[in-house]
Amino acid sequence: MFRYFLAIALLPSMLSAQHPEHQMPQQTPMKPMAIMMIDPLGVSMERMGSGTTWIPDAVPLPARHVMSGSWLLMLHGFGFVQYDKQGGPRGADQFGSLNWAMLMASRDLLGGRFQARTMLSLDPATVTNRGYPLLLQSGETYRGQPLVDRQHPHDFWMELAMMYERVLSRSVGVTVYAAPSGEPALSPVAFMHRPSAMDNLAAPLSHHWQDATHISFGVLTAGLFGRHWKLEGSAFNGREPNEERWGFDRIRFDSYSGRFTAHLDSSWVVSAGYGFLKSPEALHPLQSEHRVTASVLHGRKLGTEGQIASSIIWGANRRSGRTTHSALAESEAVLDRSNTIFGRLGWFRKRPRSWHCRRDPGASCLMPRSRSPRFRSDTFARSFARRTRRWGSDFKVV
Repeated sequence: MFRYFLAIALLPSMLSAQHPEHQMPQQTPMKPMAIMMIDPLGVSMERMGSGTTWIPDAVPLPARHVMSGSWLLMLHGFGFVQYDKQGGPRGADQFGSLNWAMLMASRDLLGGRFQARTMLSLDPATVTNRGYPLLLQSGETYRGQPLVDRQHPHDFWMELAMMYERVLSRSVGVTVYAAPSGEPALSPVAFMHRPSAMDNLAAPLSHHWQDATHISFGVLTAGLFGRHWKLEGSAFNGREPNEERWGFDRIRFDSYSGRFTAHLDSSWVVSAGYGFLKSPEALHPLQSEHRVTASVLHGRKLGTEGQIASSIIWGANRRSGRTTHSALAESEAVLDRSNTIFGRLGWFRKRPRSWHCRRDPGASCLMPRSRSPRFRSDTFARSFARRTRRWGSDFKVV
């Protein structure tokens, strides 16, 4: 099996700041922008990952920051045009695009910092509601049937949220996050926002153990934070997004979670979370799930023009008295302005029904015939990206 990407920047003015060129514009008003980028506790806005997660300060995500009156605007995103071919009797191929774009607006308000954000994706059109081929993947549905050997598309409304942070003392602040579509305080940084996977938009096979709640229709989160730590709790909608990818699902708050994050220094961030998800799967509405996650993120500069970022993530789901585990390790090394190397190693245990292996004699089945309630899979992927500049846009071949 293989995946071939021709990555084309859909937002060239923003993406030109990617990797080593990531700098705030040297223009007026510089001082107000610099002040707004860091809160009174010394937490940089660039530490923010998906939802309310943190990433290492040493490896911020590429973005454009612009002042508009009293508002600080941030724009970032990616667009990948791909030809995806998964081999074998269960494989398929597809020409499509994986993409997302995010706009965030921040300003001072009532002694704190207010932030409004939206994150959008055209995946439902560019890879269709059926998603893209990905052997051994499962999760969510298409036309009332489970998606198997395919990764579901992101919803158009990946995030629509507001967040407010206010300092209570010299060492403690409070944060509140509300989202019709957003991410609860449960998982590590979602894969699209991890510096260790910036050029790998394909979802990991362990997605539904680790960070699948990054699109939840209905999220309320509150927490306390210091300069190097954050403790949060959430009420949210435990049901996975439905097949209507362009609109909002029914908003409800039937699940809960908590997460602790520690920013050890500019290079290290660790987190651990627990959540109860009520009826996450539409095809099994009477089954709820307990999820536990843990992650270690590391990043540092590499020479004068590069950086290297790595993540180690573990996740476990417990349902109907059975627990399944997953683990992931991934890294991305930006060698210079043109060359990037990245790889991902995954391991997970999955129940047989998740692969929907048929028992008829002519069926193709990748799993062994066994009475075991779980099956194990080990996966490894590695890639090289070459980046060039043409007509003010970024082009990559992966």
